[in-house]
Amino acid sequence: MDALPNLRSSTTCSKDKVKDLQVKIIQWEDFEQELARLSSLSSALHQSQQKRLALQTHLQTLIQVQSESLSRKNQLDEISERVQLRKLVMGNMLMQAKVVEEHAQTKEDHLATEIKSLLVSGTSLSVARKRLQESGRLLAGEKGLARLSALQKILRVRQQHMISQVAYLYPVKTLIGATQELELDSFPSGSRSGTPGGNIDENKSRNQGTLTISGVQLNMLPFTQMTFFTDKKQIQGSTTALGYVAHVISLIASYLHVPLRYPLRLGGSHSYIKDCAVFNNPTSSGSNSTSLAAANKKCLEFPLFLDGQDATRAAYAIFLLNKDIEQLLNYVGIESLGPRHVLANLKELFKTILSPEFIESD
Repeated sequence: MDALPNLRSSTTCSKDKVKDLQVKIIQWEDFEQELARLSSLSSALHQSQQKRLALQTHLQTLIQVQSESLSRKNQLDEISERVQLRKLVMGNMLMQAKVVEEHAQTKEDHLATEIKSLLVSGTSLSVARKRLQESGRLLAGEKGLARLSALQKILRVRQQHMISQVAYLYPVKTLIGATQELELDSFPSGSRSGTPGGNIDENKSRNQGTLTISGVQLNMLPFTQMTFFTDKKQIQGSTTALGYVAHVISLIASYLHVPLRYPLRLGGSHSYIKDCAVFNNPTSSGSNSTSLAAANKKCLEFPLFLDGQDATRAAYAIFLLNKDIEQLLNYVGIESLGPRHVLANLKELFKTILSPEFIESD
């Protein structure tokens, strides 16, 4: 029954195409056979159409699944790219983290070293503090500052006693009414302490008298104005006085533990004084100049007498001797009377050291 509509439709189609197609004449006895054949063909066509529809539906499903899979694949590719980017970022962050970790480790090691150093310094500071406290207790005790002051006072008394013996052996006195020339410096143009009042002090000294050491006068005139008629006894007396002064200065400096700027080589009336000068090589520089300066250090000796010596060198020796006396005066806190007063400065030195204030001084 289902085949009849199809047959009709096919018959209708065949009628439409009859003009274009060549008409096939079927005999009556073959009609049923042809009808059966056509019916089977129509049934086969219907089945093929159903299969085609089913295949079309399946294909559409497959196409839809394929498109979805492609979409998901694209999404997966995008996600994969993002993951790769994240991996690169994480790799860079990991490298930075390693660098930071290494830097932190270095800082930690340095900090540990500094902490150890700080601990050692703290320990040393604690030990030093304990020593300081112990020193403070010792200074506050019987063996502290009070005892040091007492020992220093005893030392001053001892020094004063020994220097008093020197002053007894070599007394510096004033001869009233003497007619001899006063002691003069080898540079007569200068005045005492560089002031115009020096001439007044000299005139006052002339009126008061002449200073002597152990009864021997120090006359500087032969050292500045050496002539053929100069008295040899006067020269011998001056050189003897200079030998006395050199011996006194050497003893006082040793008692007070003061290294003289111009060392003395004692020889009685034929003593010498040394002037150590540094001769630097102008071509040397830097550390080499420092080492060469110590190597080129020379000490020149100047005589404190005129026996066959240059008067200028002897006058300069007396100038250096007075500088040693000024050094000792500065040590005891007294100013010098000037370069024109050798025995006056020595007398002032004796007076200061033998005074009670010397024992109480620091």
